[in-house]
Amino acid sequence: MTLLELVDVTASYGSVQVLEGVSLSVPDGGAVGILGANGAGKTTTLRAITGVVRTGGSIRFDGREISGMRPDQVAALGIAHVPEGRGTLGQLSVRDNLRVGSYLRKDRKAIAEDIDYCLDLFPQLKDRIGSHAAALSGGEQQMLAVGRAFMARPRLLLLDEASLGLAPSTARNVYDAIGRLRRESGIAMLVVEQNANLAFSLVESATVLETGRNVLTGTSAELKGMDEIRRAYLGG
Repeated sequence: MTLLELVDVTASYGSVQVLEGVSLSVPDGGAVGILGANGAGKTTTLRAITGVVRTGGSIRFDGREISGMRPDQVAALGIAHVPEGRGTLGQLSVRDNLRVGSYLRKDRKAIAEDIDYCLDLFPQLKDRIGSHAAALSGGEQQMLAVGRAFMARPRLLLLDEASLGLAPSTARNVYDAIGRLRRESGIAMLVVEQNANLAFSLVESATVLETGRNVLTGTSAELKGMDEIRRAYLGG
């Protein structure tokens, strides 16, 4: 079953058009990557889905057209976004950041259980539960951003450059935890990532964007086997 489908999606910032016609789909419970150079339109694709940029074309979630919806309406349908730069609330504690993620929920017992799950998923946060988010390391802030998005119990998680600015070992730990989260929760994921090796460890398929258009789409195995993908994204 297709959970998310984009067909010929365009998007612009004022008079500047960034997406020229992007099409992709994410199966329910599946994970799909978006690769591309800086300026290719990867982040804008996620922003188009969440309703923060003006779009054309069709964006359907669970069979429902969502283009034109406000960001809060999109979130209420079950789409959570971990933006580039993490977006944690610096003056709130780790625990309160996680609680903010559950603001649409009423099930207090389940919320408490999910906070415990996040702390098990990211044990580095357990000792920092009362610390302000601004005091965390970059890796800890990324873990918190993912945990906060999970607290909404979404059906689809949008991840934008989760490895950005992190040491390789920290980025690997973050992706290992995200992989565990996906296996245990069944949440579908759309992953923007410049580190293709990390992306391919998580997703089954990916699309490559260039100047706002799809130029390649295939399974992770197919794309890893292409010379142009290895040269551009895998260092080979």
